[in-house]
Amino acid sequence: MMPLGVTPYEAGRSGSVGGALLRAGTVMRLNRFSDYGLRALLYLGIHRKRRVTTEELATAYGISKSHLQKIVRRLGAAGFVVLHRGRDGGLELDMEPERIKIGEVMRVLESETPLVECFDEERNQCIIAPSCGLKGPLARAEAAFFAELDRVTLADVLGDRRRTQLRALLDG
Repeated sequence: MMPLGVTPYEAGRSGSVGGALLRAGTVMRLNRFSDYGLRALLYLGIHRKRRVTTEELATAYGISKSHLQKIVRRLGAAGFVVLHRGRDGGLELDMEPERIKIGEVMRVLESETPLVECFDEERNQCIIAPSCGLKGPLARAEAAFFAELDRVTLADVLGDRRRTQLRALLDG
């Protein structure tokens, strides 16, 4: 059980929070698509003065360029990122970091991956779905997860001090 006042982010980190020992990955896990999408937005947020290529992003994080291109296209279609084609192409944030709510980003990035199978009415194959008592609590937990992330913007997670630290880590 997560201690009171602990955010999902804090609960997923190793260490002690509110006197409770927490292990990484015990509470919940984002898929790589979402993880990389959030990382891309962070990178774009600390490099606001210029366009960034997907190759630069892939190199900075050591991830697949082709996988990252799919993520960037989805972020672009949702209006978080603007994509520029051509020789001077690249990508940049399409809105100010203060307007980008992490909850909205997560809904876009996680839209193809339901929390549990029974949340996908078209593909649900679970034979106990009609009488399962987990669907309601899981739906409420998912709603609470997004509600918490709706309170946080990209500007909040960047912060001035973190922005400097991130730039040092990513730009080496």
